[in-house]
Amino acid sequence: MGGQDAKVEVSIVIPAFNEGQAIAAVLQSVRKVMESTEYKFEILVVDDGSEDDTVEIARTQGVKVVLHNENRGSGAARKTGILAAQGEWILMTDGDGTYPAEAIPEILGHLNTFPQAIGARMVEKGSHRFLRYLAKEAIRKTASFIVGRNIPDLNSGLRAFRKAEMVKFLYLIPDGFSCVSSMTLAFLANNLPVKFVSIPYFRRIGRSKFHPVSDTYRYFLTVIRIVTYFAPLNVFMPLCLLLLGLGLMKGMVDLVWTGTLQESDIILFLTGIIIGAMGIIADLIVVQGRRRNEQDR
Repeated sequence: MGGQDAKVEVSIVIPAFNEGQAIAAVLQSVRKVMESTEYKFEILVVDDGSEDDTVEIARTQGVKVVLHNENRGSGAARKTGILAAQGEWILMTDGDGTYPAEAIPEILGHLNTFPQAIGARMVEKGSHRFLRYLAKEAIRKTASFIVGRNIPDLNSGLRAFRKAEMVKFLYLIPDGFSCVSSMTLAFLANNLPVKFVSIPYFRRIGRSKFHPVSDTYRYFLTVIRIVTYFAPLNVFMPLCLLLLGLGLMKGMVDLVWTGTLQESDIILFLTGIIIGAMGIIADLIVVQGRRRNEQDR
C-alpha cells in the first residue's frame, strides 16, 4: 500500500492559491487513489500566499504544506514543490477540482517509458470558455508547428515527470500561468518524449485566476522563448523562408508589370536572409552550449 513512512517514490505536488472551497475534496480524492496503488507517496501542498483558509484546511488533511509568504504565481509554487519533493517521480495536479484523480495511476504508469506524461483535456470548461478555447487553440497549433509534433494539450495542469529531468529546466520556468506550457515545450524541444493521455476536465470549484489578455500574451511569448532557446532554427527559418518567398514572388510580379525591381522587393529578400543568418548563428550557439554541458558532465 502507498504511504508516507517508507522511502518516497512519488511526490504529489499541488499548488494552491485561495482554494479553500476545493482543497479538502481534492486531497481526499488524491489520497484515496494513491492508497489503492503500490506507490510509496507523499502529498505536498504549496500554498502561494492564500488569503482564505486554504492552509488550515490542507493541514487538517494530514499532508505536508509549504508556504509562500506572498502570492508569487503558479509557476513559482510549482518550482517550490519540485525542489521540496522527495520522490524521484513527481505528479502535479491543481487544487481546484478540475482534474480527475482517477487518471493518476495511468499517467504515472507511463513514466516507466516516458520522462513526462500529461493529461490531455478533451474539453474546455474553464471560465471565459470561448476566449480560452480560441487562444489556446491558436497557441497550441503554433507550438505544434514550431516543434514539429502534435501537442494535444500544451498547458494541462495534470502531469507527471521524472524529477531529475525537470530540474534541469527549472531556470526557464516562469512564475506565472505559462509555467506548464514551458514544462511541455522544454521536453519536446530537447527531443525528450512526452506521452499524452486523454482525460476528462471539470468545471473548477471557486473563482478562476485566469486573465484572458495578459495570460494569453504570456502563453504566446513562452512558446517563442522556449523553442527559440532550444531549437532556434524552428523559429527563424519559417520566417526566413516566408520573407524570401514573398520577396521572390513580389519581385517577379514587379518585373512583369514595371520591368524593374522595387525597393520593397529587395528589402523583403534581404530581411529574409538576415533572419536566416540570425537563426543559423543562434543554432550554433545552442549546439556549442550543449557540447560544453556534456563535457562538464
